[in-house]
Parts: sequence; structure tokens; C-alpha cells
Amino acid sequence: MESIINSRVPEFKVNAFQNGEFKTVSSDDIKGKWALFFFYPADFTFVCPTELVDLAEKYDELKAMGVEVFSVSCDTHFVHKAWHDASDSIKKIKYTMLADPLGTLAKGFGVYIEEEGMAYRGTFLVNPEGQVKVAEIQDNSIGRNAEELVRKVQAAQFVASHAGEVCPAKWKQGEDTLKPSIDLVGKL
Repeated sequence: MESIINSRVPEFKVNAFQNGEFKTVSSDDIKGKWALFFFYPADFTFVCPTELVDLAEKYDELKAMGVEVFSVSCDTHFVHKAWHDASDSIKKIKYTMLADPLGTLAKGFGVYIEEEGMAYRGTFLVNPEGQVKVAEIQDNSIGRNAEELVRKVQAAQFVASHAGEVCPAKWKQGEDTLKPSIDLVGKL
């Protein structure tokens, strides 16, 4: 199995729904930006709206960090709009909802479930150079935590701008980092 970490985002062009409008989003739209791809199984389901609302509550913070947020399912952009119109929870979402009915993006990120025509819960943080820096895939019965995701984004952005430093477990912005060297071996 090949790792997706540091691989490049596949080229794509998909329909999307955001703020009451349809639009097209492509891989060109994320060049030079931090981007978060948040795959989920399907609209009109159970765990998915809890995750999407949790992420919506962190959207302003992520935007302030310069991160474009994209939720992705194998539904069409029409289904995204219908779900938005029907659900008070989903109406809270301001980030872009990408439509992937052919599973092209889900396959490109390695989260497509062929026999079900939907995606696993996959979270991928892409740096401005188009490389995947955080990848997390889990079973569809397990929801994610947007607060922990924000922490990982902060850590990824910190190490990207501080060469030679790394973030230890449970690191939070403003806390000490580590500078790997022989002096630290066996002392932590």
C-alpha cells in the first residue's frame, strides 16, 4: 500500500454547491492555498450532518488561517442543495460542498468504496504546493472532531514555516516545539 502523505492532489474539475449557488471547482482553484478535503459517505444520513456542522462551527477559524474547506461526497450538487434546503443543520454550512457522483475525487484520495458507490470518512490537508500533509481515513461508523482537525492544521502550518522544528503529541499553538538532534535521543 502506497502512502498518500506528500503525494500531489489529483487534477479534478467538479460541480459544487455553496451559499445557495452552484459553481465549478477545480484543482487550479487550490493552487497556492491550504485546502482541506473532508470526505463523507452521503447526504441525508446520520453521522454526516453531525460532522459537517462541527466543521461549520470551525469554518471561520479555518478561513482566518488561510484554509479553503471542501466537504466531498459522491452525491450530486443538486442533492447537496436539496439537503441544504431540507435541513436546519446543513443550512449552517458556508464552506463549499463538492459533488463527486462518479467517485473521481474519492478514488484519487483512496477513500472510494466501490461496492457502495460512496466514500469512507477521509480528511486530507493539502499545503499550498499541492501536497497532502495530513491524511486520516476511518470507518463510516466513526465521526470526526473538528477541534482536533484545527489543531493538526495549526501544527502543519507551524512546521511549514519553521524549518527544523516538529510538533510533539498534543501540541497546541503557542506551546514549545522540538528541534530534532542527537542531543534529544533517549532524553524525552
